[in-house]
Amino acid sequence: MPINSFVTLTPYNSKVNWSSKFLLILFVFGIYSCGAPERITNTNVQIARDKWGVPHIKGKTDIDVVYGLGWAQCEDDFVTLQEQMLASKGMLGELKGKDGLVIDFAIKFMGLREEVDKRYNSEVSPLQKELITSYLSAVNNFAALNPDEVLIKDAFPITPQDALVGNLLGVVAISGSQGHLEKIMNNTIIDDLPRGSNAIAISNSKTIGDKTFLAINSHQPLEGWYSWYEAHLNSEEGLNILGGTFPGGLTIFHGVNENLGWAQTVNHADFTDVYKLEMDPENDLHYLLDGKSTALIKKKYWSWMKLWKFIKIPIRRTIYESIYGPTFETENGFFAWRAVAPRGLKMGEQWFAMNKATSFDEFKSALEIQGIPCTNIVYADREDNIYFISNARLPKRNPSYQWDKVLPGNTTATLWDDDDNYSINEIPNIINPPSGYVFNTNNSPFNASDTADDYQQSDLNNTQGFQHENIHNNRSKQFQKLIAEYDSLSYQDFKDVKFSTYYPSYMMTPNVTNLELMMDQDPTKYPDIADAITLLNKWDRNTTIDNTGIAFFNFAYKELEKVIKPQGKFKRDGKINEDDCIKAITAARKYMMDTYGNLEIPWGDVQRHIRGDVNLPLSGGPDVLAAMYAVEHKDKQIKGVAGESYIALVQFTNDGVEIETINAYGSSAEPDSPHYTDQMQLFVDRKLKPMSLDIAKAFAEADTVYYPLKVVEE
Repeated sequence: MPINSFVTLTPYNSKVNWSSKFLLILFVFGIYSCGAPERITNTNVQIARDKWGVPHIKGKTDIDVVYGLGWAQCEDDFVTLQEQMLASKGMLGELKGKDGLVIDFAIKFMGLREEVDKRYNSEVSPLQKELITSYLSAVNNFAALNPDEVLIKDAFPITPQDALVGNLLGVVAISGSQGHLEKIMNNTIIDDLPRGSNAIAISNSKTIGDKTFLAINSHQPLEGWYSWYEAHLNSEEGLNILGGTFPGGLTIFHGVNENLGWAQTVNHADFTDVYKLEMDPENDLHYLLDGKSTALIKKKYWSWMKLWKFIKIPIRRTIYESIYGPTFETENGFFAWRAVAPRGLKMGEQWFAMNKATSFDEFKSALEIQGIPCTNIVYADREDNIYFISNARLPKRNPSYQWDKVLPGNTTATLWDDDDNYSINEIPNIINPPSGYVFNTNNSPFNASDTADDYQQSDLNNTQGFQHENIHNNRSKQFQKLIAEYDSLSYQDFKDVKFSTYYPSYMMTPNVTNLELMMDQDPTKYPDIADAITLLNKWDRNTTIDNTGIAFFNFAYKELEKVIKPQGKFKRDGKINEDDCIKAITAARKYMMDTYGNLEIPWGDVQRHIRGDVNLPLSGGPDVLAAMYAVEHKDKQIKGVAGESYIALVQFTNDGVEIETINAYGSSAEPDSPHYTDQMQLFVDRKLKPMSLDIAKAFAEADTVYYPLKVVEE
């Protein structure tokens, strides 16, 4: 398609009809005016939409490309992007009412805005500031040119500081640090603090055809703030990468360029500490620190909460600050929250360096920035390097204390230094193991390859807090079983492993370690439910759409939770007994007979992949390799909402890089877009679409090519 054709002047928007396109042309040439901002094309960047609507963005500079990414995201999911920014500005309560207000105050209580303001000038590099500014310029321009799509007009313009608050919120959520804060606020903090995705890399020593394989397979919500958005970024400054980012992300978070690729999964280390303060009985709102009375700093926050339509009321809350961080008065005393994730603003710089890396050495240098505070990383490249690291920015804590417990908040001995962290060589990592593979399924980082190749746990972990080597899950057990069956894998074998829908022969969950007890009951002892027990006995542990055992197991497990939670058994390493099992099976049997009139229902009749008018049978289940998590829907169905989402399978060959991807729904969250649901059938069929890093090919084969717009600067 000629670059100077009509379509280059028409922003991609499936909702625009021909009459509105005509008005848009008049806008572009300044012929039509009714007081709206004047707009012109940004000729430094072009967007090509392929047959799936995926944006391939080409710019003269990296800064230009980031503008195009911001514009494309606005076209495809402006509502989600705005919701994130509203939360960053403490304005989500004005849109979402009480639910939004909770997030507004959480951001304020965690001190995320203060951290950004304190660190912005010193920690954010000049280049990163330019990238953020360019991205937000696109967002603010889109808002100005599409005022009818703006949710709250006072929210614009979005500033770099707003965006960085959103970034901090994201890494806090991924690290799990908000969990401890919730416990403090809910008065459920106790001394014993508790602690989804797949990533696989296989070297050519274990593959057929001299190829290196990489599976990028994060398990995320299918929609919303942390759902995946696929894009291809290309600049004349050497950027050329395809992969997934979140709405509001200005780089690829995990993906593949011409030389290397990586996947990220949630890891579990000690990213958060909780302190119980020793209050001074002689001085109100003072605590004892190293024997001295120290005043708490009082902080008052307020936000607007929407009650109904345009009616809003101000809500005020008070917290405190101690030397450890945000501090809260609860029924059990004063507790302070100190988290690793908010204490740094270099996450964008690190992700950008990873995007631009051309070799393992450059990629490792990017990791040494330690801007991304958490997540495992599984890496592969064209030189057949494979690598695993349980990436974490962890402070060097005093080994005299138990860091997995509530800490004494009366001494500086428990106060760690933001700038004194373990290096990436001091945390679990494996490079090019003889076994030829590395993986992670959110299991222990000390179990990331063959046993002989694993990183060995040491005393350092007493303060780092990574999951111990015996922490497995159903996915890790199943992967280990499957990989052991192959001396070498073809690409189809690799796919079969990644898309496995089976549970292992011995099932577990973090909260029920002896789950097999429910499958091993004796039907002759309980004749009233013998048919249900027999069904569990003979179930083959598969979760395909035609399987007739998984539905009953699914409902039996839900009933088991109801049985054991009141007993306090639903906790890490919890155990069940025979009575628990019989009660759960009995309740599940009654539910299925009342609802379906049958115990053996094909799973695809129950679990569905639903968006708009599309409703398809959906395989998978919680904690299988092809994972799916579902919630109650309607019409006797449950709807998949998280798990398998954006998937990229990569082959590094002597000739280059071969890529296949799929997203759960499509490239657009706009209901009127043809790309709102167009990947759903492929997704449920466990098929992928071919993708390429050849930008010239992307533009030559594109359905639509255009320049994004910008507001004329006065």
